[in-house]
Amino acid sequence: MKTLAAIKEKVKQERHRVAAVANAAEKQILQAVKTAMEEDLCGFLLFGNQYEITDLANKINLDITSPKIRIEHTESVEESAIGAVKAVHSNQAEILMKGNLSTKELMKPVLNQQYGLRTGKVLSHVALFEIPNQHKLYFLTDAAMNISPTMEEKAAIIKNAVKTAHSIGIDVPKVAVIAAVESVNTKMEATVDAAALTQMQKRGQLSRCLVDGPLAFDIAISKKAADHKGIHSDVAGSADILLVPSIETGNALYKSFVYFARAKVAGIISGAKAPIIVTSRADAAEDKLYSLTLALISARKY
Repeated sequence: MKTLAAIKEKVKQERHRVAAVANAAEKQILQAVKTAMEEDLCGFLLFGNQYEITDLANKINLDITSPKIRIEHTESVEESAIGAVKAVHSNQAEILMKGNLSTKELMKPVLNQQYGLRTGKVLSHVALFEIPNQHKLYFLTDAAMNISPTMEEKAAIIKNAVKTAHSIGIDVPKVAVIAAVESVNTKMEATVDAAALTQMQKRGQLSRCLVDGPLAFDIAISKKAADHKGIHSDVAGSADILLVPSIETGNALYKSFVYFARAKVAGIISGAKAPIIVTSRADAAEDKLYSLTLALISARKY
């Protein structure tokens, strides 16, 4: 699949799932819900103030009488987050989606030991971009969760991204471990970690993927740049997954893709019991819908 729209079409052919939305009283969220309903993608449990949700739904002509939608009234943002997480924990829903609340407010119940969604694995953000004039989709990780991951955490982040890549049909995704240079420099921790991760893959500790690094960004995505620098590998110039060394690098790349390249984007948190959608409140309804479709197709791997 080379476009986010193709992923959406694939979702339509699969078993319908249910998404639990925490604090759903937000226009862009409900617009994404409406489109998902019109395209018959999934069902919804909407947690939040019933009167606010109903008022907003009426304004955008969202049919809340549909059997595929159920509103669960809550008195507070905290209660809506807990309710949505519990719904996924108890298998009433297979996807958790952030509504009109902060990521911190959503993640607090996710991490609860009694009813949360932790599995003991590292949680990481996996973004998937459709960039104009590019011939393929690109994954970027981690731009939102792990601030300065250790080498062990980077290995877990790779596993989360690889699982997501498998869900969209990339059987052996190519992972480029991004750094500023292609040679190992002990003064640059990112290069040392990249070399170690490359060896881990070669020794079978990271399976069903190819890993190479350190690679500068241009070498990871451009065959021409890789050839010019004399770097030849199965990953150089044809990466599917870009693993960044820190949240600052990931955040800058993410926003550059969106604002400079006008990329379409889908994003989920992987590593929990179920996919978690944590789009920004500034994201367009279209991007929220794409994130939902990525979560829906990823749910097959949980």
